[in-house]
Amino acid sequence: MKKNVIAVVGATGLVGNAFLRVLEEKKLNIDKYYLYASKKSAGKIIRFLGSNHTVLELTEENIVDKGITLALFSAGTEVSKRFAPIFVKNGAVVIDNSSQWRMDNNCPLVVPEVNAEDIWWNSGIIANPNCSTIQAVVALKPLDDEFKIKRIVYSTYQAVSGAGVQGFLDLQQGVKGINPQKFPYPIFANVIPHIDSFLENGYTKEEMKMIKETKKILHNDSLKITATTVRVPVYYGHSESINVEFYKPCTLIDIKNTLSKANGVVLIDDIHNNKYPMPIYAEGKDEVFVGRVRIDDTVDSGCNLWVVADNIRKGAATNAIQIAEKIIK
Repeated sequence: MKKNVIAVVGATGLVGNAFLRVLEEKKLNIDKYYLYASKKSAGKIIRFLGSNHTVLELTEENIVDKGITLALFSAGTEVSKRFAPIFVKNGAVVIDNSSQWRMDNNCPLVVPEVNAEDIWWNSGIIANPNCSTIQAVVALKPLDDEFKIKRIVYSTYQAVSGAGVQGFLDLQQGVKGINPQKFPYPIFANVIPHIDSFLENGYTKEEMKMIKETKKILHNDSLKITATTVRVPVYYGHSESINVEFYKPCTLIDIKNTLSKANGVVLIDDIHNNKYPMPIYAEGKDEVFVGRVRIDDTVDSGCNLWVVADNIRKGAATNAIQIAEKIIK
C-alpha cells in the first residue's frame, strides 16, 4: 500500500504554524511528515504530533527520494513558482496557498464545500484561493445553486494577520506608537483601503483576486462582480459585507433556510438579541459565519450578507487540509 507522506513548506510562518495545528487536530492517516523552511530557519526543532521535527532547508536535494505524496505550501509566490514543480516531478501533489497558480488554467482552484469535484482534474498542483474569496464563496455557492447569482458587490474588512507576521506586528507594535514596517500607514486606530498593490484600473490586486477567483470557483465568467478590500485593526478574522443580486425571486425566509442548511456555514442572525457574526467568534474556528441577512429592495431580487471567518484557519490552513483529506481518502 502506498504511504501517505506530507511535506509542509513554510512550516515556521504564520500559516505554516496553522497547518501544523490543524494537522494535529485532524489526525489524518499520515505515515511521515517533513517540515521545510528557508535557510534561516533550517535546523529549528518543532514539536509536532508528540515528536520533535527538524526543519529542513528547502532545496531540491532535500526533496528527492523522500517519497512525498502531498506538499502543503505557504511560502510565497516565488518559492511556489520554483519549488512546486520540483515536488510534482518527484511524485507529490502540491496544494499551494500563494497566488502563483490560482488563475493558471491547468490548476484547479478549490474550496471543498463549493467545488470539490475540481480536485480530480489537477496536473499535480491545486491552488488554495485567497482567504477573502474562500469565506465568500462558501456562503455564496448555496445561494447561487438556489437563486442563480447575477451580480456581487464585495466590501471587506480584513485582519492584519492576512499580511503575515509583519502585518500582525504592525498592529501589535502600533499600539505602542512604533512606526509600521509592513503597511504604508499605521494600522492601529486606523483603516487602510489598500491591500496589495494598485493596478492601472484603480483596483488593487486583492480586489481583482476576489473578482477573478470567484468566477473561476463558481464556474461562471459572466458574473458581474466588484470589490473594495480594506485592512482593519483586527488580529484574526476577515469580515465581509456582500451584496448579491439574483436572477430568480427569493424571500428572506428562503435565503435563511438555504444558508442554515449549507455545508460549512453557521447562520448567526438574531438581531433582536444582538446576535451576529464577529471576528472574536470566528477566531480559531473552521466554519464560515453568516448573519445580518437582509433583502435588498433596490433590485428585483437580492440580499445583503455579513460574512466572517478566521482568515488563517478556513482562509488558508484548514481549506488546504480539507483538500488533502479528500485526496488521502
